[in-house]
Amino acid sequence: MKFKKKIILASSSPRRFNLLSMIGVDFEIQPSQIEEIFDPLKSPSENAIFISEAKANQVAKNVENGFVVGADTIVVLNGELIGKPSDKQEAFQILKKLSNREHKVFTGFTIIDRPSNKKISDYELTHVKFREIEDEEIIEYIATQSPIDKAGAYGIQDDFGAIFVEKINGCFYNVVGFPLTKFYLTLKKFQEEI
Repeated sequence: MKFKKKIILASSSPRRFNLLSMIGVDFEIQPSQIEEIFDPLKSPSENAIFISEAKANQVAKNVENGFVVGADTIVVLNGELIGKPSDKQEAFQILKKLSNREHKVFTGFTIIDRPSNKKISDYELTHVKFREIEDEEIIEYIATQSPIDKAGAYGIQDDFGAIFVEKINGCFYNVVGFPLTKFYLTLKKFQEEI
């Protein structure tokens, strides 16, 4: 897929790297160093967009020409924001909470054009229902180390976290960490407007 400018991804997420590679986008990675801090006064979608914008803004300062893309994924269960687990114990607690329940996955993204500094932000929402998972399954999964760097402590795409998911309603790639279709359509329209 061709765009007018190179895309600079302000993320070190291997999942976002794989998704952009999958659709043949010309991009490079310049990870941001933004700490992901949630504002309790903002909604989940506002938090996801705010953090994605902070990441893109930080990296855009060092880019002369290109589309800088920041993204952030947030998992929400009954209004509670669930980030990445800090350790194995927290990963266990998160997965136990998600068991046999539906949660929401929000991914916010921001695109900044350099050098004009024009920007656009949007988000995607997907509903995910977990089957009931046994403690032993959670322990086995945590032993793989896979949950530690993922919002919600699971991955749907490349490990056995996928077998916890009973059904999803919405964009699958959003749960992976980047809503490909919405991003593509947003960037396509954005580059026509600048």
